[in-house]
Amino acid sequence: MGVVGYAPGVYDMFHIGHLNILRRAREHCDHLIAGVVEDDVVTRIKGRPPVVPQDERMEVVSAIGIVDEVVSDWSSDKFELWKQLRYDVLFKGDDWKGTEKGLRLEKLLGEVGARVHYFPYTASTSSTDLRRLLEGTL
Repeated sequence: MGVVGYAPGVYDMFHIGHLNILRRAREHCDHLIAGVVEDDVVTRIKGRPPVVPQDERMEVVSAIGIVDEVVSDWSSDKFELWKQLRYDVLFKGDDWKGTEKGLRLEKLLGEVGARVHYFPYTASTSSTDLRRLLEGTL
């Protein structure tokens, strides 16, 4: 199968930042898996549910034709997903780089021969900003 890549995300209100990560990830692996974070995990992490339900977010990510596989991401700990998927490289936005969470993940993945590959975060568009716009708070 070659290099297996994993690109986890909420992918709520799919936008150019999501597309950028998936396009870039596609260039760095032979088999790309997108993990769409489950609604309850999003709610626990962000304190509110996503705007678009998980099954619809998974369908959108699958339909764009960039990824080979879409899975349900059931944990905020991406090393737990490694245990299930055995990916070689995890793709994240560089907003994780240098953070406690990012450094921990780099260490754990390094111990099993996998790595984290960071891409520039698309600052011009975010789901948080889109949500604020919809709620009239932006």
